Amino acid sequence: MARQGKKIKDAYKDLDPSRAYSVEEAIKEIKARSFANFDETFEVAMNLGIDPRHADQTLRGAVTLPHGTGKTVRVAVFARGEKAEAAKEAGADVVGAEDLAEKVQKGEIEFERCIATPDMMPVVGRLGKILGPRGMMPNPKLGTVTNDVAEAITAAKGGQVQFRAERNGLVHAGVGKKSFEDDKLAANVRAFFDAISRNKPSGAKGTYIKRVSLSSTMGPGLKIDVSSLSQAQQ
Repeated sequence: MARQGKKIKDAYKDLDPSRAYSVEEAIKEIKARSFANFDETFEVAMNLGIDPRHADQTLRGAVTLPHGTGKTVRVAVFARGEKAEAAKEAGADVVGAEDLAEKVQKGEIEFERCIATPDMMPVVGRLGKILGPRGMMPNPKLGTVTNDVAEAITAAKGGQVQFRAERNGLVHAGVGKKSFEDDKLAANVRAFFDAISRNKPSGAKGTYIKRVSLSSTMGPGLKIDVSSLSQAQQ
């Protein structure tokens, strides 16, 4: 552990904690200071001026990142008949109805994203205590309760990121991998920022976006200049 401590200490060496970096500068700095021997995930975190305990200040949604997340997502679909066949053709990894529900109840959860057709919600609803805490419960607002299962599967596997503000107003998400080109990472960060901005809760008062930071799995976290995110850059 001492060796690991030295590496992360070196990663933060000469960094000014009070400085706000442009998103491009932050990406270059984080990559330059990377010491992990695997393809780290870049994560953006935003501190928002909201209290999600109030109904008019909740924040939840989804955004499709222009360059994907770099992760392979296994998708399960609750559907019957033609919808089930459409799900299989669209590339769903797991498809089923009551049989799939039984597997989930037994703890056999071999997927990261869950989609359901509206008629299956009475079955899926009984799995709320299992899927809910994992953030996998289908939700119409996220496009995961739909009759167009093919489109939902394409979105899930094509770089869609779901977000939800935590109790303290923090929202975060993985927005790509270290191996991504810098401009693609920057575009993904901006897409996530834009989605949070567009979905500002009606009850939010004062400063909505208080702080934005960018980090990698094992690397340093850097404060981001919000103005560098709101600018329309290519």
